[in-house]
Amino acid sequence: MTLAHGEVGKTYIVNSLGMDNDTMRRLGALGLNRGTKVKLLNRNRAGSVIIMVRGSRLALGKDIAKLIQMGEVA
Repeated sequence: MTLAHGEVGKTYIVNSLGMDNDTMRRLGALGLNRGTKVKLLNRNRAGSVIIMVRGSRLALGKDIAKLIQMGEVA
């Protein structure tokens, strides 16, 4: 499942980031890496999402959110 299709209020683990290296490095600097737990706080109709990552809120556009593969936390 991608971040763009997650359910608001649930916590997920990032499985992979399928984007260019520059974007991946930038997200890594913000704390969003493979294995990181994220909580989906909000999603608007345009497709952008707001997530909680390591205690900080982060807004991502729909194009980036579609490239982040996630799994549910057990």
